[in-house]
Amino acid sequence: MKIDNNFIQLISHKDTLNKEQFKILSLDYPSEENWKNQALDKEVSKNDMNLLMLLKGDLSQKAQEQIIKNYHMVLEFNNIKPKSVYELPKVETEEKIQINENEEHIRIYCDGACSGNPGNAGSGLAIYSNEKNPVLLYGAYEEEGTNNIAELNALHQALVIAKQTSSDNIISIFSDSKYAIDCITVWAFGWKANGWSKKGGEIKNLELIKESHNLFLQLKDKIEINHVRGHTGIEGNELADRMAVYAIKIKNKNFEFYSYNKIEEVLAMKSY
Repeated sequence: MKIDNNFIQLISHKDTLNKEQFKILSLDYPSEENWKNQALDKEVSKNDMNLLMLLKGDLSQKAQEQIIKNYHMVLEFNNIKPKSVYELPKVETEEKIQINENEEHIRIYCDGACSGNPGNAGSGLAIYSNEKNPVLLYGAYEEEGTNNIAELNALHQALVIAKQTSSDNIISIFSDSKYAIDCITVWAFGWKANGWSKKGGEIKNLELIKESHNLFLQLKDKIEINHVRGHTGIEGNELADRMAVYAIKIKNKNFEFYSYNKIEEVLAMKSY
């Protein structure tokens, strides 16, 4: 897979990368001024892309090394052989089992939350790959947001992730907001044909809807978007909800990874 500008923006922190991220990309550290140009179009493995995202942030060298160690432990636990130009020292094992990535099934649960309507809003996601523990994201904090924009922000981020994900199988996206789904997959067609207008007033959150609808059109053969009932015990939906509430608590505008040990601990977090 090739590095593009969108992915650079996703993995960078304060317009730069940390030491281990530069090492994964085979770039000099400290960085040169044109490091982004050097990174563009580099071919990296899917595992390296995951690591680049997990390493995002102003992390100490020890923390970076621990993240890498944990990630390789997860790969080993799931019997996945790292396809990486950057690996920890190899530990010889009697048997290495490689999962066929063509059979991978990715599910993305997205949800929004709002404290008051309008009020503080945030969005969360839970990303599953086969039966592995989900990757959790939180962000898109808005001080004066609404339930609807929080749901739209979450679904938009799910579409962004789907676009950046390489999978031969359909990527399933789940949202408990019929409004967000219909805005992007149904109503947008009529609004667009009518010059992005509708009878009876303005289209709220129009720019976000336009961008999300454009992503949907690009991905329509690669994804399916499903409606699920919220707060009914569906694990992915519940986890995305906790991340949305956490985004409000932390006031995090950019999406960040949430580190956890047990899913039960995340589910025990505050929910709206």
